[in-house]
This record gives sequence, C-alpha cells and structure tokens, in this order.
Amino acid sequence: MEKCNHTAMTMVTEFILLGITDNPGLQPPLFGIFLIIYLVTVTGNLGMVILTNLDSKLHTPMYFFLRHLSITDLGYSTVIGPKMMANFVVHKNTISYNWCAAQLALFEIFIISELFILSAMAYDRYVAICKPLLYMVIMEKKMRWMLVLVPYLYSTFVSLLLTIKLFTLSFGGSNIIRYFYCDCVPLLSMLCSDTHELELIILIFSGCNLLSSLSIVLVSYMFILVAILKMKSTEGRYKAFSTCSSHLTVVVVFYGTLLFIYLQPKSNHTFDIDKMASVFYTLVIPMLNPLIYSLRNKEVKEALKRTLTNQCKIPTYYLNI
Repeated sequence: MEKCNHTAMTMVTEFILLGITDNPGLQPPLFGIFLIIYLVTVTGNLGMVILTNLDSKLHTPMYFFLRHLSITDLGYSTVIGPKMMANFVVHKNTISYNWCAAQLALFEIFIISELFILSAMAYDRYVAICKPLLYMVIMEKKMRWMLVLVPYLYSTFVSLLLTIKLFTLSFGGSNIIRYFYCDCVPLLSMLCSDTHELELIILIFSGCNLLSSLSIVLVSYMFILVAILKMKSTEGRYKAFSTCSSHLTVVVVFYGTLLFIYLQPKSNHTFDIDKMASVFYTLVIPMLNPLIYSLRNKEVKEALKRTLTNQCKIPTYYLNI
C-alpha cells in the first residue's frame, strides 16, 4: 500500500533535522554541555587506545578488547556528536541525502560492533576466571582478532543491507526528520513505499543482535558467578569480581538503555522518550566507558602514571650536553 500521493512527490536532496529541542534559549547551553561531553569522550577513548598500545603491561586480551570498545565508542559518538552540535548554532539544521545515508550506515556499523565486542569481553572474563590455566592458550592472538573482526564484518554487512534497502525506496512529502540524527525509525515514517518488508528485516536483525549478544553476556556471567561462589578464599572472590566489575557496569548501563528503548509498551513509546534515551547511549555512554575503566581499574591507573612519567622524563643525553 502506497503512503504518499505520487503527484505531489518531489525528489528529496536533503533532510531537515529537528534536533533535540526547538527552544532557542536552550540551544547555547546544550551546545556547551554536549561540547564538553564530546571532548571528554574523545580524550578518554583516544587516550585508552593510545595507552593500551604504549604500555606493554596492558598487552593482554582484556585490554585488546577494551581498545576496540574505545574505537567503537569513539566511532559512533563522532558520527553523531559534531553534526548534532553544529545544528545548535546554524539557522537551518539540514543534512544532505548522501551524508544522511552515510551517517546511518556508519552508526549501524559501530553500534552493532559494540554489542558483540561487549559479548566478546564477557567471554574473555569467563575464560580468565573459569579456565585460568588455559587463558592465554584459548585467548591467543588469532582468537582475539577473530572475536573482533567477525563483528566488524557482520555489522558492515547488516548496515549496508539496511541502508541500501532504505535509501532505494521513495521519500516524498515532508523531508523533516523528527530526530537529531538519521536513524531507521524516523526515516521509515517518511517513506512513500511499502515498508513492511524493511520493517521486518530491521526487527529480525535488531532482535537477533540484541538477544544473541546479551545471551552470551548472561551465560558467561552465570558461569563466572558459579565459579566465584565455589571459591573458598574471600580474597580470591574479591579479586575475581574486581576483574569483572568495570565490564559489568558498562554492560548494565549499555544494555539497560537499549532494553528501555525496545521494551517500552507501544502506548508509552514516543519520539521524545526515544530521543532522550538515544542521547544517553550515543553520547553519554561513550564518555562514561573510559571513565569507568580508568577510575575502577588499578592497572589502567598505574599504566597511565607510568606512561606520563616516561613521557615527562628528560633524556640523559640532553642533560649531558
């Protein structure tokens, strides 16, 4: 069934993003808040990538996955953040047709990758606690790369499939997106073509991605909990739990936000609620993740101290000149 009058259709070359708010008085303070959030996000995640590369004591499977978590956090926050902030200071919040498609595709790649990198990190913690003697054998270099490359390749496939199918359909009538970035849900409502097939594809992939990655996390932590409860030493239990606490915090915040969005009753499901939740997981969570791992992780704090100390040392060669 067609949703638009074809005689009134015009070719869409750009979209107008309504953004977070249309209140002019709120835009300058919101710009300042989100600029600070984005700068902290870039500093924290880029710092984590550099630190885990520079410090040899962080060349372990756990920090290998943390590095890729930081890459995905930095990726999707950069796809969304700068354009959203620019919209606070320009008169007309437009985004070109091609950049809208690119933004959607890149966002999907990074967000889907993050889901499965978090599940890979859960599996890594399971092996570390439940099979400590075989940890470095199981989590050898090839296995680590497989656990991140497969999500990257899969997310690229899903992203291109959804984006190409969506943008080959006809947009007509209004070109106003009631959101602060190009996302599937608001774009679907603007299509003139029959969207049932595309909606079904999105539902299947979204459900499978969320449930499969969450299942891996839950099963991994179920085995971890059993292993911790079997430990006789209180110190051993504390040490085992402390190695998981940062990841568990990140998982609860990230999946909790996604489940809040997708499990809302239809009667309570509004774009305004989605907007607030989306702001949290697209901009706030990428800022929180490196803070959680640095503030709650003794190894990261010590590695940061070592790196800063080494960088600040004046080579003896120059002192002897």
